[in-house]
Amino acid sequence: MPKKTLKRLMPDPGTIKNHKYLSLLGSRLHDNNLWHLNRHSAAGAFAVGLCCAWLPIPFQMVLAAVLAMTFRVNLPLSVVLVWVTNPLTMPPMFYFAYRLGSFLLDKPPHYQHFELSLTWLGSAMSNAGPSFLLGCGVMAMVSSATGFMVMHGLWRWTVSRRWKLRRRGR
Repeated sequence: MPKKTLKRLMPDPGTIKNHKYLSLLGSRLHDNNLWHLNRHSAAGAFAVGLCCAWLPIPFQMVLAAVLAMTFRVNLPLSVVLVWVTNPLTMPPMFYFAYRLGSFLLDKPPHYQHFELSLTWLGSAMSNAGPSFLLGCGVMAMVSSATGFMVMHGLWRWTVSRRWKLRRRGR
């Protein structure tokens, strides 16, 4: 089930390899391991994508693509998994990360009246920044490890189930 579903959702490697802007990456983009879908590449892609999703930085997809090329895991899956954080999910996820960081640092959550100014942003980040960044780091590691193990286990379970069905003659 996971392989067929993931293959159907992934874009065609030929289209991506021939894209005019992506040709800047050169021959690294032509590595077959970046496009092959197996238990290890899918589990690694889940780890990379979910880790990058928790990082509070712009261009998370670029970082996911670079890490996928570095670790030679499935590139499209790594990039797509970054979309876990989107404008709808980002506020609750990052709020949870801030609360987790505050708990781990044993600091009470600090709330300020919102203003749209650089001075307010600097003040808010100096107060809440360490808690927020710690929470994001912890959640990146936990979700990355969990995603890797769940995908690895799901893949193994699916393959063993198919082998059992074959032995029974179905």
